[in-house]
Amino acid sequence: MSARREFVEGVVDLMRVAATRLPVDAHEALRRAAEREGNELARKQLEAILRNAELAGGLARPICQDTGMVYFFARAGRDFPLLLELEDALREATREATRRIPLRPNAVDPMRDRNSGDNTGSHMPWVDLELTEGDGLLLTVLFKGGGSEYPSVSRVIPPIQGLNGVKRFVVESMFNAGAMPCPPVVIGVGIAGGVDVASKLAKRSLLRPIGERHPEPEVARLEEEILELVNRLEIGPHGFGGPTTALDVKVEYGHRHPASLAVAFTTNCWAVRRGTAEFKADGSHRIISRHMGVRRWPSAASGCRSRSRRPGLWPSATCCT
Repeated sequence: MSARREFVEGVVDLMRVAATRLPVDAHEALRRAAEREGNELARKQLEAILRNAELAGGLARPICQDTGMVYFFARAGRDFPLLLELEDALREATREATRRIPLRPNAVDPMRDRNSGDNTGSHMPWVDLELTEGDGLLLTVLFKGGGSEYPSVSRVIPPIQGLNGVKRFVVESMFNAGAMPCPPVVIGVGIAGGVDVASKLAKRSLLRPIGERHPEPEVARLEEEILELVNRLEIGPHGFGGPTTALDVKVEYGHRHPASLAVAFTTNCWAVRRGTAEFKADGSHRIISRHMGVRRWPSAASGCRSRSRRPGLWPSATCCT
């Protein structure tokens, strides 16, 4: 098998895992939310979410019918043999994954209003590339549904508003989004000098695991403050109220111009679909992100027991990578 063929098969494998198995951090955050939820309607939504994820993992089917737009975040060594054909290889893998997993075709030509049928097209899938030393590749795939992308917004606010203006912008954006992005969500916030950079940083922030704070204390504190403010909105799971509107808030920033402060807001719905793999020069790979595995699902929460008619399908509480 050629290195390119090995690489394409590895990317399809990564996409399959990301589309069908929740990351461990997302599952645990949802489970904890269900355990502490006092609103019966909201708790039932969380229990249904966990049961849905359980079935998706057990049946190896996508977690959500909207399998989203495909984003790749690649950190490639400058000596990685497939570097010059990386984008083409990722498009090939996306076409195969669409057919084999399967994924819903979501790539629509806005000029002609036609669906390509295979999730590829102009700038689709999107590839965010960083270069580094070495001959390997670190690749993360993110599936982002239309409902979570629709409320995304960016704005340049007066710099005099500072971080209080950033917090106000994010809370107002989540209030306006309401139940549209299928909460509980993960909120991504980008801060920079221009809206293009801020939007890119907001999306990139969604790659960090739930519960992992930014390494800089000031940014970590901002994440926690925004999370508290957003959850005071009590939009709750699917809009049914309760204290869990967001599972987490992630902030990434870049330096700004003295006269501009750009802020971007985006979300991941509860169906957090991301996965990361390391690829060697020969195209072989190893998935390094942790996902809940088939036959390894714990009970979701108090009162949310497995009601499968196939006993033993999820007998233990361990996870796989």
